[in-house]
Amino acid sequence: QVQLVEPGGGLVQAGGSLRLSCAASGRTVNLYNMGWFRQAPGKELDFVPGINWSGVRTNYADSVKGRFTISRDNAKNTVYLQMSSLKPEDTAVYYCAAPSQAFGSIYYNPPEYPNWGQGTQVTVSS
Repeated sequence: QVQLVEPGGGLVQAGGSLRLSCAASGRTVNLYNMGWFRQAPGKELDFVPGINWSGVRTNYADSVKGRFTISRDNAKNTVYLQMSSLKPEDTAVYYCAAPSQAFGSIYYNPPEYPNWGQGTQVTVSS
């Protein structure tokens, strides 16, 4: 079982930056690929970026490529999401998630992730 906690989030003006973090705990958590998802009001839960267990491979949704960067520090059991050039349409609740098994692929679909953080609100004002 993996436990995920996401402090951070907040209100930022369009064009600004914000960094989210996701602290993970649990056995062998450093061997898990991780993903960030977001859900805007009235919309579906969408994949944002994912990162493999070693941090070597990353995948991004087209909507955030070039603006968001996912990274991880396995010594601190923490995954980060650096968000820059934020837009009002980035407003959402952001969740970090872990799959059921270590290694494997970076999954895009929420059902592949049984472990979720509590979510953190990000609001971008225009």
